[in-house]
Amino acid sequence: MPSAIIVGASTGIGLALAGRLVAAGWTVTGLARSAAGLEHAQYRHVVADVRAASYRDVLAAASEPLPDLCVYCTGIGHELDFAQPTRESDVFATNLVGAVITAEVIVPRMVAARAGHFIGLSSQADRIIDRDAPSYAASKAGMSSYLEGLALACRAHGVAVTNVRFGFVDTAMAKAPGPKPFMISADRAAQIIERCIRRRPIRKTYPLRMAAVLWLVRWGTRIRIWAS
Repeated sequence: MPSAIIVGASTGIGLALAGRLVAAGWTVTGLARSAAGLEHAQYRHVVADVRAASYRDVLAAASEPLPDLCVYCTGIGHELDFAQPTRESDVFATNLVGAVITAEVIVPRMVAARAGHFIGLSSQADRIIDRDAPSYAASKAGMSSYLEGLALACRAHGVAVTNVRFGFVDTAMAKAPGPKPFMISADRAAQIIERCIRRRPIRKTYPLRMAAVLWLVRWGTRIRIWAS
C-alpha cells in the first residue's frame, strides 16, 4: 500500500488531495497547524507549524517509516502593509523556508533509498513582480527555483521532484476581492497533482491560459521598471 505525507492537509488543496489518495488506497499522514479535516482509517493527523523550531523533529518522527510521496501544500499570502512589516518574513518562513526544511528532512532519505517523490505547490505568481504582495511572489519564485534545481540534482538518484504552479484555486487564500481569472476548485487541483504523481514531471503549470495572462503582466511591469 503506497504511503504519503502531506504538509498542509487540513484545508484546501491538501485536504482534497488527502481525501483522493485515501480513496485510492494510500495511507496518508497529514501535518497542519489546524485540526484534521479528514477522518479515515488510512489517515492520521499531526498538528504542526512549519514556522516552529520543533517542526523539523515533528516531521522526522511523522515520516517514519519513509513515505513514498511527500507533498508540501501549505502556503500563505498577505498584501503589503507597512503597519505590519513582520508579516513579510512570515510569508517567506511558510512558503519558502518551510518547504526547504521539509525537503531537508525527506529528500536525503529518499535519495538513500533511491526511491520517492517530493512535490511542492508553488504558484504562477513566481514569474511576476507584484507591488501589492511582493513577499508572496518572491517567496514562490524562490520555491520554484529551489524545487527545479533539486529535481535536476535528484534525477540520477531515482527520486522525482515536481514543482506544481497553479493560478487561482478556490481556497481561503483566494477570498480577497478582485478578479480571479480561470480559477479552479481545490478538488480539480488535487486531480492535477494525482496526475503529477503518476507522470513525475519536473514542472507542472496549470492552467496555461493563466500563464499567458501573467506573461503579459510580467512584461508590462518590466517596461514600467525600465522606463522609471
